[in-house]
Amino acid sequence: MDTLSLNKNEILSAYQFRHATKEFDSHKKISESDFQFILETGRLSPSSFGFEPWRFVVVQSPEIREKLRAHAWGAQKQLSTASHFVLILSRLPKDMAADSDYIKGIMEHVQELPPEVMEGKGNMFDKFLKVDFGLMENERAMFEWSCRQTYIALGNMMTSAALIGIDSCPMEGFDKAKIEQVLAEEGIMDAEHFGISCMVAFGYRLNEPRGKTRQSAEQVVQWV
Repeated sequence: MDTLSLNKNEILSAYQFRHATKEFDSHKKISESDFQFILETGRLSPSSFGFEPWRFVVVQSPEIREKLRAHAWGAQKQLSTASHFVLILSRLPKDMAADSDYIKGIMEHVQELPPEVMEGKGNMFDKFLKVDFGLMENERAMFEWSCRQTYIALGNMMTSAALIGIDSCPMEGFDKAKIEQVLAEEGIMDAEHFGISCMVAFGYRLNEPRGKTRQSAEQVVQWV
């Protein structure tokens, strides 16, 4: 389906279709092309200053999933039944500092900025971190700011999945330190540069969900 030709009702239908799927049909698998499409919408997502603090780890190994399940109370059924299971990692504060090798590398090699523009953007980013948002004095706040960027990619991947009839479930129900320990011990995550932000499972629902419940537009939208 050409997503550019979707009308508004089709897009809203995808939002109505999407729900936090607690258990998937383990016999149904997402095709490689469909899952690459979902991942691509994550990769193309926007981030603050375009610094892409994320990494998407697709966990298909049953053994690794079982090790994660021991420390993920909110992903018990999803880990054992999802077609694809993704850990979204976020860069640690030292990588997100304005003078870090990572940030300089993004500006030079990904954004391909000339030196004078790199310097100006770096100075602006440094002011943002230290003055505008006051993040640099609190490492946890800095990490959570990076995690907020990953949630943009998370939302886009879940929406793109829903648009092609694939279910998903985002999860924060896990012991962060123990999950990170497993990932480090398995050689999956470099603990010097990353921490876990969230998890998300993809597949096809086993059971139909109840109707979607949300506050009314009047309750959540304010015009001034």
